[in-house]
Amino acid sequence: MAAIEQFTAEQLFSAYAKRELSPLDVTRAALARIERWEKRINAMYRVDAEGALEQARASEARWRAGAARSPLDGVPLTIKENIYTRGDPAPIGTRAAADAPPQAADAPPAARVREAGCVILGKTTMPDFGMLSSGLSSLHGITRNPWRLDRNPSGSSSGAAAAAVAGYAPLHIGTDIGGSVRLPATHCGLFALKPSFGRVPIYPSYMGRIAGPITRTVADGALLMDVLSRPDGRDFTSLPFHSQEYLAADIDAKSLKIGFMPWVGAGLAVHPEVAAACKDAARALERAGAAVEEIVPFLTPEMLDGMHRFFEARSYNDLMALPEAKRAAVLPFIVEWCSWRAAQFSGRDVMRAYGLVQAMREAAVAASAPYDFVISPTSPILPYEAELPAPGNDPRNALPHIAFTVPYNMSEQPAASINWGAGADGLPIGVQLVGKRFDDAGVLRFARLVEALRPAQRPWPEAGA
Repeated sequence: MAAIEQFTAEQLFSAYAKRELSPLDVTRAALARIERWEKRINAMYRVDAEGALEQARASEARWRAGAARSPLDGVPLTIKENIYTRGDPAPIGTRAAADAPPQAADAPPAARVREAGCVILGKTTMPDFGMLSSGLSSLHGITRNPWRLDRNPSGSSSGAAAAAVAGYAPLHIGTDIGGSVRLPATHCGLFALKPSFGRVPIYPSYMGRIAGPITRTVADGALLMDVLSRPDGRDFTSLPFHSQEYLAADIDAKSLKIGFMPWVGAGLAVHPEVAAACKDAARALERAGAAVEEIVPFLTPEMLDGMHRFFEARSYNDLMALPEAKRAAVLPFIVEWCSWRAAQFSGRDVMRAYGLVQAMREAAVAASAPYDFVISPTSPILPYEAELPAPGNDPRNALPHIAFTVPYNMSEQPAASINWGAGADGLPIGVQLVGKRFDDAGVLRFARLVEALRPAQRPWPEAGA
C-alpha cells in the first residue's frame, strides 16, 4: 500500500469503504506530515490537532455503522484563513487584525465540508487582505514553496497550495478574486478551479470573489465541488443549485473546438518556458483530435490598469477604515500599493476604472464565445523569490502578472489551472483552462482530459530531500 499521504480523496473513499484504512489513521498521518514539514514551509495559521482527531473518531464510527455522510467523510482538509470557521479568528493575513475575535459561525464552504464529514485539520496562511499573489504576510510571515524553499508559492491562497504540495491533506479550499487559487496552483504544480461566480456559496460575497478547490488531481477537485456547490441562502449572489456529479461523464477531444491564447494582450511578457509548455499542451489536444486555433489577444493595457485602479480603491477604502495604530501594522508594501494613486482618486476616477473592468468582462466573454474552451498560460512567469510581496517588488506596479487570470473573475467564467510540466530548473508550469459561464462541469471534464494527455509528472517533494 502507498504511503497514506499519497492517497487521493477518491482513493481514501474506496479504502474507507473496504476498511483498508480508517479516518483516525489517516488523520494521525496528516498531523505527523504537518509536523515534519511545517517549520520549513509555514503553510498553517492554525492546526487543530485535538479537534481533527475528534472529528476523525466520529467519522470512523459512521463508517463502521455504514452511515458515512458523503464520499468525503473522514477525508482530511485545510481551509484558507479568510474563510470563516466557527471558533477561529479570521485576521485576513494582516497584523492589523491580530486581535480578531473567534468567528461565531462557519462560512458556507466550511459549513458544507463539515456537513460532509471532512476532517478539518486547520487554517492556512495568506498575505495581507488577500491582495498579494505572494506568500508574504505581516501576520503569518513567509510561506515557502515546497518544491524549492527559496521560491514563492504565489497567492493569495499560498498556505493552501504549499500544504497540498507537502501532502498535508488531499483537499484544500482557497479563495480567488484575481487568480488566487490558480496562480498558486501553477507555481506549485497543482490543480485548482475558480468556479463560475455564484456556483460556490460564500460569505461575505464580493464582485469576482469565489471559493474553490486546490488539489493534486482533477477528480479530487470535482469531489470537493460536489460538496462546496450545495446551496446556502447567506450568499445573495449564488446561482440556483443543480445537483450533479461534476465528473459524471468524460469528454471527447474530437468533439472540441479550442481557443489557444498564448498572449492575452497586456501585463508581463510570457516567459519562454511558460510559452513552450502552453504550446505543447495545445499541440497535445490537437493530436488527440481537437480543433485548435489561436485567439487574438483581447485585453488592453487600459483595461488591466482599470482593474488595478479598482482594486487599489477598494483596498484603500479598507485601509482608511482602520484606526491609525492598526494601519501602521499593515504590510508597508500593501499600504503604498493601495495609497499612491487611490488617495487622490475622485468618484469619477473610480467609476472610470469600474467601466474599464466591465469592458474587460465583455471582451473576455466575446473572445471565448466561439470556442468550447480556451487554453492559455495561467501565469506569464516562473515562481519568484519567496521573500518578495510581488514579482518585481514594485508597489506601484504590483499586479501585472494577473493579466491571464483576473479577466475571468470579472467575466464570471469558470477557469482552472492544471500542471503541465516543469521548467529547466524543475519548477512547475501550469496551463489555464477556461469555459463558458456556468459550465463548471465542462471545465472539470476538460481538465481531466488535459490531465490524461500531459507528460509524466515529477514525484512530489519530501521534507529534507
